[in-house]
Amino acid sequence: MSTSPVFPEVPALVVGHVSHTRERPLRHSFRHRSYQWLVDVDELPRLPLWLRPLAGFRAADHLEAGSSGRGIRGDLGAFLAGHGIDLTPADRVLMLANARVLGHVFDPLTVFWVQADDGALRAVVFEVHNTYGGRHAYLLDIDRHGHARTGKAFYVSPFNDMAGTYEIGLRVDPEHVSVTVGLDRDGARVLTANTRGTPEPATRRALLRVSLTHLLMPHRVSALIRFHGIRLWLRRLPVIPRPVPQKEATS
Repeated sequence: MSTSPVFPEVPALVVGHVSHTRERPLRHSFRHRSYQWLVDVDELPRLPLWLRPLAGFRAADHLEAGSSGRGIRGDLGAFLAGHGIDLTPADRVLMLANARVLGHVFDPLTVFWVQADDGALRAVVFEVHNTYGGRHAYLLDIDRHGHARTGKAFYVSPFNDMAGTYEIGLRVDPEHVSVTVGLDRDGARVLTANTRGTPEPATRRALLRVSLTHLLMPHRVSALIRFHGIRLWLRRLPVIPRPVPQKEATS
């Protein structure tokens, strides 16, 4: 595992955009404004009552839905233990994710960083969510440049089967946060998704501003995914049947 990046102060709002480019079998791309939260899972934002509808975090929205009884951190610890990594009490866990807004959340990708008390990066976990209510976590082997490769193991889009390899790039520092995921199949790039933004302190004023400029962000994410899916279907991109539904968790 590489040396840990220098994280911005948290909680932070990462305000920027998300983009997606499909290369084959047809080309389709989009770019939309977005924002995410970067938080310490042990010190989740405590908002006044009147602001809570604009940002909520629940263990039920991640990993094993709180089944460990110890919140997001406990579920992450159980996942890491299954991969031979002990999450110690001294470890800091940072999470990049969407928050609930007016009771709704859809989080296509959550990133967890586990940082030792000496600053070293101990683990990075990607949690992928699909629109069918499933999710799957990947433990990544990040190199010193913030890059990783991992085999695709989860059905995400009705226009992609389970084949392929993810090429992942991460950058996080006080001025910039970005996550790039490319799907390669048979030596060719199928699609590239990227989210990037500038972190800023999650003050009440900043939350109000972002909530107004990015109105109902999780609802928009859910709607835009379906909108672009319909456009691809109308362009006759073949639909890949979904595997038998299963509680996709963290293994």
